[in-house]
Amino acid sequence: MERNNAVPIALVDDHTLVRKGLVELIHGIGGYRVVLEAANGLEFKEAISGGPVVDIAIVDLNMPVMNGYETIAWIHANCPGTKPIALTFDGTGDAVIKAVRSGARGFILKDIEPAELKVALDSVSSTGYYHTDLMHHSLMTNFDNKTSYERQLAKVMETITPRELEFLKLVCSPEEPTYERIVEQMALHRRTVDGYREALFEKFGIRSKTGLVLFAMKWGIIHP
Repeated sequence: MERNNAVPIALVDDHTLVRKGLVELIHGIGGYRVVLEAANGLEFKEAISGGPVVDIAIVDLNMPVMNGYETIAWIHANCPGTKPIALTFDGTGDAVIKAVRSGARGFILKDIEPAELKVALDSVSSTGYYHTDLMHHSLMTNFDNKTSYERQLAKVMETITPRELEFLKLVCSPEEPTYERIVEQMALHRRTVDGYREALFEKFGIRSKTGLVLFAMKWGIIHP
């Protein structure tokens, strides 16, 4: 394939040396040309706006400012002609699932061999997808398409009653109400509210009000 007809590629990675190394690999393969480089998702968004047409975007998952998952999701929603490939050192099932859910068409590791990189680019360019044994295994062993954190969160939420959850959110509210104030807001007897607190303490090994707040933050019940 002539250079002028080469498939245009974007590289989004916050490590300059990694980007430069990939540029050399891609140009050495032939048939592909890097037309855009960015250090994070925000830079990519700014560069692609009114910029070059990109067929494939190789996106590092771990970046500052706007990470790879967010960048891939943005590409999926705003650049239908661009096929994103997730790039990472993290080959865990959770990373694969999150990347695929974000809209990744393929998943490659940073220690990839040049021959495998060519296979990935050729596959995405011709079929729109690059399926690896890693992706297949991760998706087949997680039929519910959830990360381990999400499955743990589901189990946690199954053990909390609606009233206990209401109590927990009140304890963690910015107003920092006293237990007496929470009793008033829930319109219950003090011993009933104390029962919710003790139940949460026992279920999750919590010992204090601070522990309740940290627990709620860990599981996304409240946000810092």
